[in-house]
Amino acid sequence: MTGQHKDDTVLTRVPAKLDLYRPSWVQQGAPQSAQDTIAKLSDRLSPSTLLADRRAAVLALKGLARDCKEDVGERALPGLLEVLQNDAEIDAEIAKAVLETITQLCEPDDDSKDLALKHTDYVIGNDQAVHVLFSLLGDTHFYTRYATLQLLSVLLQNRRSQVQGYFLKAPAGATSIIAVLEDKREIIRNESIIMIQMLISQSPDIQKVLAFEGAFEKLFNTVTHEGGLEGGVISQDALRCVDSLLRYNSSNQSYFRETSLPALLCSLLLLPSNLSLQDSAPQDFALQFWDSQKVVNVSLVLGIMGMLVGSKGSNYPSFVRGFVELALASNAPTSLKSQALHLLPSTLTLPLSEVILTPYMPVPETRGEEWDRLEPASALDALVELALHGEYNGLYSDSRTKEGLELRSAAVIAFDRIVRHAIVQGMLPSQLKVPMISPLLHSLCLSPSSPLNIANVTSAKTAARSIKPSSNIPGETLGQGPLFVPADSTPAPTPPEEDEEDAPQSLLHLFAENLSLCFLSRSRAEDDREEREWNRLIWLWDDPKAVREFLEAGGLGTLVEPINQTSESEDLIPGLCAFLLGICYEFNREPGEITRATIHPIISRLGVDVLLGHMTRHYKGTPPSEQEGEIWLDWSFVDFWKSNQHTIQRGLATDPSTLASSSGPSAESAMLINSLKDVIRSQVQEIDALQLRLKELSATEARLADSEARIAELEAELQTSDSKKREVEKEQEDLLVLLDDLSTKRRRDKQRMKESGMEVSEDEADDDNDEEDEDEGGEE
Repeated sequence: MTGQHKDDTVLTRVPAKLDLYRPSWVQQGAPQSAQDTIAKLSDRLSPSTLLADRRAAVLALKGLARDCKEDVGERALPGLLEVLQNDAEIDAEIAKAVLETITQLCEPDDDSKDLALKHTDYVIGNDQAVHVLFSLLGDTHFYTRYATLQLLSVLLQNRRSQVQGYFLKAPAGATSIIAVLEDKREIIRNESIIMIQMLISQSPDIQKVLAFEGAFEKLFNTVTHEGGLEGGVISQDALRCVDSLLRYNSSNQSYFRETSLPALLCSLLLLPSNLSLQDSAPQDFALQFWDSQKVVNVSLVLGIMGMLVGSKGSNYPSFVRGFVELALASNAPTSLKSQALHLLPSTLTLPLSEVILTPYMPVPETRGEEWDRLEPASALDALVELALHGEYNGLYSDSRTKEGLELRSAAVIAFDRIVRHAIVQGMLPSQLKVPMISPLLHSLCLSPSSPLNIANVTSAKTAARSIKPSSNIPGETLGQGPLFVPADSTPAPTPPEEDEEDAPQSLLHLFAENLSLCFLSRSRAEDDREEREWNRLIWLWDDPKAVREFLEAGGLGTLVEPINQTSESEDLIPGLCAFLLGICYEFNREPGEITRATIHPIISRLGVDVLLGHMTRHYKGTPPSEQEGEIWLDWSFVDFWKSNQHTIQRGLATDPSTLASSSGPSAESAMLINSLKDVIRSQVQEIDALQLRLKELSATEARLADSEARIAELEAELQTSDSKKREVEKEQEDLLVLLDDLSTKRRRDKQRMKESGMEVSEDEADDDNDEEDEDEGGEE
C-alpha cells in the first residue's frame, strides 16, 4: 500500500492486510519507507519483546519478503533465525510464519538466484537452526510440519550436501523422517516423499539410515494406500524413492532381500510368486487396463525387480518368470515388454523351452477391448516368433512403429544372450537333435518368397560351414527336414535317402543363393515400399574357407550386379556389396577356381575409386512415414564396419600377388599371434633387465678383482717391509753385541794397562768412570 504525503512524496507503510496483527507500537497511518519499516520490524524480533509483538513482526516481514527480499534478508534474517530457535517449538502460529518467511528468502527464482543462495548459506551456517528444523518435523501440527518440509526441500535444492551433513548429526533426524512418512494427511506425506528424494540423493549413508529405520515399509504402505500401481503420481514418487534407496547401494539391497517385500513386488504386478513351469499366469495379470501413469509405475517396479535379479548372489525365479510372462503373453504396452526382455539375466537358469505360456491376440477393430486366448506354447517358441514376426505374430506389422521394432530387437538380444552357446553347439552335425534351434534353422534355410515375409537372419562362421541342411526342406510348410522339430515335440518323419550324387549344400551356400534371389525379387518390386523392405533384408570376415564357399556358390556375380546398377537415391546396397567384395578379395587365400587374380580384373573394371566411393557415401534414405521406424544395421555391424573399412579400402588397391594386409589363416590365429607377441615382448623385457643386471654384476666383479689385486700388492709390500725391518733389527742387535764386546775388551785392556803401570789418558779415564757409573747404576 502507498500513501500520499504533503510534499507528494510516495512512501510505503505496513500493508493494510496486516492490520489484524498490528501491535500497539505501530502508529496508525504513519507513512514510512520500506527500509525503515523492515528495520523497525527487525528490532521487534528481539527476545526481549512480547511474543505477540514478535508474531506480528514476523507476519509483517513475511508480507514484505516477496518484494523486498534483499532488505529483509540483510536486516531481519538473523532475528528470524533467533525466533525459529526460541519460539517455533512453543507457538505454532509464529512457527508457520517464520518458516514461510525464511522459505521465501531462500527460494530461488530467475532474478534472485544468487541472493537466495546467499540467504541459504546464512541459514545453514547456523547449525542450531538446522537441527531445530529436523526436530520440528516431529511436531504434529499441520502447518508447522508442512512448512518445515517445504523449507528443508528448498535448502536441499540449494545446498544438498551441507544439509545432508546436518541430518547425519541431528539427534532426531531419522525418526522425524519416518514420522512424516506415517502421517495420515496426504499433503504432508506427499511433501515428505519429495523432500526424502532430495535428502537421499547421492548419499549412501543416509540411504542406509532410513532403510534400517523402516523407510521401505512406509513407502510401500503409501503405494498400497494409493491403490497400488493404479495409483497416481504419489505411487510413482514413492516407487522412485524406493529405487533411489536401492540403486548403487549393495547394503540396502541385501537388507531388502531379507524382508518380505520382494514378494510384494510380484503381488503389485498381480503375478503369483509360485507359478510352476506348466502353469500359465492368471488372466488378471495377462489382461489389464493401462494408462500412461500406470505404465510409469509398472516400469519403476520392473526396474527394481531387474536390479535385484542382476545383483550378486540373488536368485528370483519368480521375477524372471514375471519378465517372460509380461513380454510374451500379456497385453502390456510395447515399451514395458521391451524393458522386461532387456531385464532378463544373461545367465538364465529358467528353461524357456519348458515354460508354458498362454498367449493372447487382440480382436481386430475392438481397440484392445476384446482378446482371444490362443493355444498354450513354450516361451522359447513365443520368443522366436516375436523376433521373426513382431508383436502378436505380426498383426500390426503394416504400421511398423518404432516401439514395435525396438521390441523385436529386444527379443533378438534376449534370444542371443540366453541361447547363443546352445545354438552354436546345437547346429553342429553331431547335435542336430536339439529341438530349441530348429525353428531358427528352418527360417534361415527357407528361400525368399514374394510378397515379402520379413524375417531376421543370423549366421555363425564355423558352425554355419558345418551345417548341411537337407535339400528337401520345403518352402511353404514345416516338418519335412531333419533339422526341424515340431513345437508339440512329435517325432519327425524319417527323411528319404539321399542320392550320393546330390550331396547336401552347406548352409552358407544356401545363403548365397538366397542373396541372389533377394536381389532378383528386389528388382521386381511393385512399389518403393517393397523395394525398401528388400534392401533392409539383404546381408565373411577373416575366414578364407567361408569366402571360398561363398565364391563357389556364385557370390561374385551376385555382388557385382548391384554395384553396376546404381542410382542417385540408392547408396547403402552398393556400398555393402562393395564392402563384401573387398572382403572376398582380401581373404581369398584358399586354392580354387576363383582366386585373387580372377577377382582383380573385375575390381579394375569396376574401378577402385568407384568402389571406395560407394563405401564412403552416407545413406540418405528416409522412411516412407516419419511415424514409422526402420532397422537397417545393428550396432555390432556398424562397429565392425568402422573398425575394418580402411583395411578393405587398402586391400582393394593391392596387387593380387601381394599378401593380404590382414594376413593370417583366421581371426583365432591372429589372436594367438597377438598373444604370442605379448609373451615375446614380456620375455624380451625380462631379458633386457637380466642383461642390465649382468652388466652391473660384471662391473662389480671387475671392481672386486682390482681390489683383490691391490690387496695382494699391499700384502707383498708389507711382507717385504717386514723382512727389511727384521734384517735391520738383526743388524742393530749385531752392532749392539759388537759394541758390547768392544766395550768389554777395552775395559780389560785398560785394566791390564793400569795393572802394568801404564799411564791412562783423561778421556779414557772419564770413559772408565762413566762406564763404572753405568755399571753401578745397573747394579743398583
